[in-house]
Amino acid sequence: MQAKHSLSELKLRPPKNRLFPQAARLQNYRVIEIDVAMMGERLKIRRLMRDQLPVETAKLARFLIGKTLVHELRRVRLVGRIVETEAYVTGDAAAHTFRGMTARNRPLFLERGHAYVYFCYGNHFMLNVAGQREGIGEGVLLRAVEPLEGVAQMERNRGTERLLDLARGPGRLAEAFGIDRRLDGVDLVGDGVLWLGAAVRPVGRIGVSVRIGITKEAERLLRFYERGSEFVSGSRVLRR
Repeated sequence: MQAKHSLSELKLRPPKNRLFPQAARLQNYRVIEIDVAMMGERLKIRRLMRDQLPVETAKLARFLIGKTLVHELRRVRLVGRIVETEAYVTGDAAAHTFRGMTARNRPLFLERGHAYVYFCYGNHFMLNVAGQREGIGEGVLLRAVEPLEGVAQMERNRGTERLLDLARGPGRLAEAFGIDRRLDGVDLVGDGVLWLGAAVRPVGRIGVSVRIGITKEAERLLRFYERGSEFVSGSRVLRR
């Protein structure tokens, strides 16, 4: 069924949620996304190629801010802008590769751009991107995504309609995008169903901070995020 209103008209609709201004803006984002889906349109996203990915892991973590994460399911495509990442490098006591290669962390030793999916604290998955040349175990944790397409499916996956909470935090991100160990080791710059894409709009200013939720070497400035984004995780101090 065709939508009866244009995108420009929908942008001017007064939001239903008037509790606070940012919620109003987010409500408008969701209205626009639904309208695009009704018209059968999809964002035009170009897949990233491996030679576009910086070889150095911290540079890759910064590079990924503003890029897109895409998971193509049978009847819907899930898309989001990456707004927060963390780098884990050689010699880093917080890295899963600190003690060398194991059967579990092997994807981190693959060529940069491969997925490493692990189960954390027995209750949620997390998605990482291998960040170095083959044989060097480093990676980038995707911490938060701004939902762009397939929001209704993300809501079902997460069991909430609160847009801000769909993919803010690595566990929520994986759940919203339907990511589990079946996707461990896939090539995110290949032709599979889970992939990294180019930015669909200009990225804002990028912030750098200490990492979140770890106890070892947490003070290292290896967390990158889009400053001012409401979709970034952590305290307000770590988002500004």
